[in-house]
Amino acid sequence: MSRRPPAPAAAPVPALSEIRREPIPVEPLDGPESADTPLKPELVRVDPKRVAPQGVSPDADIGHAGTEVQPTAPRSAADIAAASRLKLIVPVRGVTPDQLSNTYEDARGSGRVHEAIDIMAKRGTPVLAVADGEVEKLFTSDRGGLTLYQFEPSGRYAYYYAHLDRYADDLEEGQALKQGDVIGYVGSTGNASDDAPHLHFGIFELDEERLWWKGTAINPYPVLTGQRPQ
Repeated sequence: MSRRPPAPAAAPVPALSEIRREPIPVEPLDGPESADTPLKPELVRVDPKRVAPQGVSPDADIGHAGTEVQPTAPRSAADIAAASRLKLIVPVRGVTPDQLSNTYEDARGSGRVHEAIDIMAKRGTPVLAVADGEVEKLFTSDRGGLTLYQFEPSGRYAYYYAHLDRYADDLEEGQALKQGDVIGYVGSTGNASDDAPHLHFGIFELDEERLWWKGTAINPYPVLTGQRPQ
């Protein structure tokens, strides 16, 4: 009867403290390349209605109450007559031309003049596009509050609507407008008094650059009423 050879001795088991731990390579996840890069830059939002042109403060009250838009000279009767040929409608539903007041030259703080007319109405009254055109800019300013700039098709005039309570649903920049379209609702945003909601409406003649924040103010009162300013 043959004998089996003896089994080899088992290798000694090293203590845990003697085991060398090699780092396990891990493929990096899509993320920042350095600690200085924010984890989720897509969460940083800029309100498009607060984006001002280069060189203009985001807090500037563009187009409102003679702040950025300044008349270079008083508008002549010929200028007003030219604008009147556009056949604008009163931009607040239910308000007739004979109910308008000529507040264009009313004094405002810091030596400013109004350069627009205020159309008083109940909060939430629909604001209408005065003519065909296009939404050029939706903007929020400290004085004007929620505002809208509309260009008319020839590019000669811009129409300015301020103190809106809110915009019409789904309104966006670049949208085509037909005269009478609802573009927003009367409110008191900006520096308007809460107990006196109204639409601040202005007309500006544009130059060849057609910049929404630049223009020469024209009195809307005779344009909307067909009457000479008092």
